[in-house]
Amino acid sequence: MKNIQDLLNLSGKAAVVTGGAQGIGYGVTYRLAEAGAKVLIADMNEEKAYQTAQDLSAKGRAVEALRVDVSSEEDVNHMFSVCKEKFGTVDILVNNAGIYPASTLDQMSKELFEKVIRVNLLSVFLTTKYAAEIMKVQGGGKIINISSIDSLHPSAIGLSHYDASKHGVWGFTKSTALELAEYKIWVNAIAPGGINTPGAGATSQNLDSEQIASQTDAFLAKIPMHRTGEPDDIGMVALFLASEMSSYMTGEQIVVDGGFLLA
Repeated sequence: MKNIQDLLNLSGKAAVVTGGAQGIGYGVTYRLAEAGAKVLIADMNEEKAYQTAQDLSAKGRAVEALRVDVSSEEDVNHMFSVCKEKFGTVDILVNNAGIYPASTLDQMSKELFEKVIRVNLLSVFLTTKYAAEIMKVQGGGKIINISSIDSLHPSAIGLSHYDASKHGVWGFTKSTALELAEYKIWVNAIAPGGINTPGAGATSQNLDSEQIASQTDAFLAKIPMHRTGEPDDIGMVALFLASEMSSYMTGEQIVVDGGFLLA
């Protein structure tokens, strides 16, 4: 058997992390790079992506940045071309990019619903499609989708569009895992609960401050660990799924929620 250091060693591997500049994406990027992977941060926030890449490069990590709209097929195709150009391969894909602008059903527009589906679900189809083409030729790879506990159970009012997208991500994960297993491409998901990220404080669209505070208090009260998670809580699980530690896992979803769903 391999020792633990070798099992977690990603040296020689190349990874793409969408939405990898901050929040959960940063937690994932940091841990993969720390384990030796070359990481391409693909993010809509170009300035933040390049700043994060510079910060991690200064620590000796092999990290590059690229502005990408993950709902654009052209951008996604270009993203993988850049990864291959810079790193030579695409071994790991982490689909983290996502939005959750809270809005009650009566206030939600068709345009908002469609935007959430494009960013959260269509993007996962596009990135998986193009990554799989590369990974098949290379003889395998790892795809990790960041879903949500909302793929299993609603967490709050005002997220019907988000919940629809995340149920889709979970279903897509299972189906593609079945389809791609023969090519040694493992597809798994991580379902975060409440995570302390910059985006978590800027998601309401049609909810007033009193509603937001009430929902936040109610959510925290249901967490048996009595705290929200940190981006690194997800980053460590992503490292597990990207490494040989998870070599006999595909089509699975790991819930990381401090016990929230138990309540």
